[in-house]
Amino acid sequence: MTSMDGTHAHGTNDAHGTPAPAGDAVYSGMPARDLGADGWDKPWSGPNGDACVEAKRLPDGRVALRQSTSDDGPALICTAAEMRAFVEGVKRGDADFLLS
Repeated sequence: MTSMDGTHAHGTNDAHGTPAPAGDAVYSGMPARDLGADGWDKPWSGPNGDACVEAKRLPDGRVALRQSTSDDGPALICTAAEMRAFVEGVKRGDADFLLS
């Protein structure tokens, strides 16, 4: 949830207290660091060292994805419906061709 001053309930973007972007300021390809350091999770972590996909649920329900080895790299922003379709497709085996 975003407060009236534009900051997110979970905190600010950096040690200087810069508010994390809200609403239209969040877009695919934006620097992941601009989404703040808190709230990132590694649901797909494996035996590949620290090279993982990290996910963060945004206050508006969208999901941000980033490469864990590149905090300053771009974030891919997905709607909740896009993320749901992706996860359901993986469960059905729609992405199995990526493993063969």
